[in-house]
Amino acid sequence: MSLRQMEYFLTVVEEASFTRAAETLHVTQPALSHQIKALEKTVGGPLLERMPRGVRLTPMGRAFRPHAELAVRSAAQARRAARAAAGAEGGELHVAAVHSVAVGVLPDVFARWRAAHPGVLLHLHEYATSQALEEQVERGVADLAVGPAPVDWPGSVLPVGEEEAVLVVPFDDRLAGRTTVTPAELSDRPWIRCAMEPVIDGERFLDRVCGQAGFRPRTAVFTEHTSTAVRMAAAGVGVAVAPSHIVRGAVGEDCVVLSADPPWKRPLTVFTRVPPTGAAEAFVNLLRASWPQAPAPRREAADSPVRAHGDCGPAAAVVG
Repeated sequence: MSLRQMEYFLTVVEEASFTRAAETLHVTQPALSHQIKALEKTVGGPLLERMPRGVRLTPMGRAFRPHAELAVRSAAQARRAARAAAGAEGGELHVAAVHSVAVGVLPDVFARWRAAHPGVLLHLHEYATSQALEEQVERGVADLAVGPAPVDWPGSVLPVGEEEAVLVVPFDDRLAGRTTVTPAELSDRPWIRCAMEPVIDGERFLDRVCGQAGFRPRTAVFTEHTSTAVRMAAAGVGVAVAPSHIVRGAVGEDCVVLSADPPWKRPLTVFTRVPPTGAAEAFVNLLRASWPQAPAPRREAADSPVRAHGDCGPAAAVVG
């Protein structure tokens, strides 16, 4: 079994056709078929079922596919790591992040990186939840990930900054002259909820903090994206919760931003499968230097006892 055979197999699956896969791989169709048959002989059974129009995976093929993907991605990551070890001036770097970080923090960091390292091609992979982020990075999709600290991560976890979840209201709100507010003061308000809201111990973040304040939040609108929730709150539809760098950086300051009392904060990290070197290490250093309101160095966030799976609020460890 060879890496090339696995690459061929995955291309056939992706294209759902031997003809299109052969064109993509720039090989003849007989050569492609020969490699797939050799792979199936090594595995011990058929991986693909030839259909009148296209192909589909057999049960063996479905079981084999995720492992083949991991092997191919790991090989690509190994090549990038080897090239990166020689310096940060060539090759490419794959960065994965939760959506709030990708939108609110990374544009400025990427701009600084491009100015300093124009020879390195950046690939950004965005995910709505930290759980999806961890799963994909574990499969080898990216060289490094930026998000909440994963639990029981087998590789490196490096603190880079801190994220604060803030409350968003319109300019004409009765709280517009304030800088902080307690959740209890918002018990009569409608809320804009977001699909990216963290889930902590099986409970959504806002339900948790409002429940601690003695009330259940009344949902006015449910959105898919944090930036949409902020826009809705700025228009007066209801109160929204979002990372401060989303509101002040990506969305714009056309609303009033209030900190919770006590503040809702969580540390964010870079985590990798192997210790970052070369381009990856240089990127981590730039990210730390560029992080908005970066805190003093602290212990790794993996010590936190709580895991938040979403992307528009802090971990429960800071709310009680």
